[in-house]
Amino acid sequence: MWSVSFNIIDLVIGIFGWLTVGYLAYRIFARLPYKPKVWKIVIVIVVGLFTFSINWNAWDTLIRIPILPLGVWILYAVLKRKEGRWENYRLFAWLGFGANFIFICFHFISIPIQHGFYPPDKPSTYISDVTDASVVQFHPSANDWSLHQEILMEQMDEFKPDRIMNQQWYEETYMNAESNNRRERFPYLLANSKPKWGSGIHCTIYIEDDGKGILIGTAKQQLYFRSERSILREGKQSE
Repeated sequence: MWSVSFNIIDLVIGIFGWLTVGYLAYRIFARLPYKPKVWKIVIVIVVGLFTFSINWNAWDTLIRIPILPLGVWILYAVLKRKEGRWENYRLFAWLGFGANFIFICFHFISIPIQHGFYPPDKPSTYISDVTDASVVQFHPSANDWSLHQEILMEQMDEFKPDRIMNQQWYEETYMNAESNNRRERFPYLLANSKPKWGSGIHCTIYIEDDGKGILIGTAKQQLYFRSERSILREGKQSE
């Protein structure tokens, strides 16, 4: 299965957003007695998109909320030099500014869709294809083990979210061990696995020393899951 490095839902939602802007531009164009050139309308709408915005974090997503219509002000300063030009393009300039809010609305629509197709709390979102996956030992305490692909995929629904930090692990790692002989809890890296198709997710996946836990790190969060069976086995990875 070939992989996709971008999010399909974001792409589709973005297309719908631009189609909405295009439809509104057509409605404005149809009502004007003077018909501006289409390429000039496109430029005016794009310039109208420029704003001074504030950032708002919602559902672990950064939202840029437009405050000041910088693009509209720029267009006004340029177009007012010739009589009647600003009046011809004014509505398209404000449509460009309003398009920011259209895209925000479509983004909020996409959030439940994203969570439906790509649940952020399920390991199967981040590990979907392990055909070419392997285990990389990056710490001296790691054993010469390989990935048991079949068990890993069988346990996708059996992995349970857990707390990565507990008192026992803290004592074993930091209090009862010498500084140069500390236990590495995640000495293995899962390489070349693929996330769910179309999710566009980039993550790093570590495997616990007993092979029963995985730590998934993304740009936004870390997720830790435990299972009953080890996904590691003795010996080299079979070709």
